[in-house]
Amino acid sequence: MPTESVLFPALVALFVISLVMFLGSLALIPVLLVRMPADYFARSESPFASWRRRHPLAGSALQAARNLLGFVLLLAGLAMMVLPGQGIITILMALTLLDFPGKRRLELRIVRQRQVRASIDWVRRRAGRPPLVVPDAPRPGGD
Repeated sequence: MPTESVLFPALVALFVISLVMFLGSLALIPVLLVRMPADYFARSESPFASWRRRHPLAGSALQAARNLLGFVLLLAGLAMMVLPGQGIITILMALTLLDFPGKRRLELRIVRQRQVRASIDWVRRRAGRPPLVVPDAPRPGGD
């Protein structure tokens, strides 16, 4: 049967990709979470914004590299929603790297989820880093 000869290599490829993403997320995500400044979400401006203004060419290259890495992590995080891995945390890390309108609101919405915040703070605590400072959500209809 020709379908079996095509199906087996495809399943093996999916397994290998899933395994690589899982192991990669186990290694990369904690490093990125630990390196993130504790006040990343409390700042009004990106930590890279002032550096980018002083070095426009290098800043553009860095921004392109960050967006590329963020896009790869976003795809991996979405895949990890159905494959083994830390999907939500990987997506959050991807969003911190990407530049798009409404990014800050989306990041804060994700990081304010109790389970996500607890996971991030656990990783940071194990590395001897302080927990993230996350501003409270604005109240509907109030200031």
